[in-house]
Amino acid sequence: MSDTEARLAALEAEVRALRDHIEIAQVIARYGPLADSADTLDGGMATGALWAEDGVYDLGGGWEGQGPAGIAGLLDNDVHRALVRDGAAHIPSAPRIVLDGDRATALNYTRVYKHENGTFSVWRVSVNRWELARGDAGWKIVRRTNRLLDGNDEARGLLRTAREN
Repeated sequence: MSDTEARLAALEAEVRALRDHIEIAQVIARYGPLADSADTLDGGMATGALWAEDGVYDLGGGWEGQGPAGIAGLLDNDVHRALVRDGAAHIPSAPRIVLDGDRATALNYTRVYKHENGTFSVWRVSVNRWELARGDAGWKIVRRTNRLLDGNDEARGLLRTAREN
């Protein structure tokens, strides 16, 4: 391989990694607006479509959904519908993304703001570990683990994964 071919191959690999980072960040960024507009089961299915067919959303405390329909089911409840009806915003922080070929992990925070009596307040703050895989339809969520930042060991354990790579 010539020097030019090697440089071109390195550049192509770098561009692919940059594209992967952007695409993964966009998957994560799409969750908030989709969840905040999921006031029907169809809206929940649009949110669930971010997950792989066997993907898991683990909210802790026994709240878990699997596959797009299972994730839609997590959003199809009185608490979530009231949040959406009254006004809420799921705001993610920028994710720390680690690529490994067609797999990736990301770590970020999420704040959920709730509207009450004309003001917004932080309703919940959590840490998220996202596991994603690239398939024919692009990047999909394989597993999202979400834990409240309330001092629990599981949340601290997720935060410690930032020390990897």
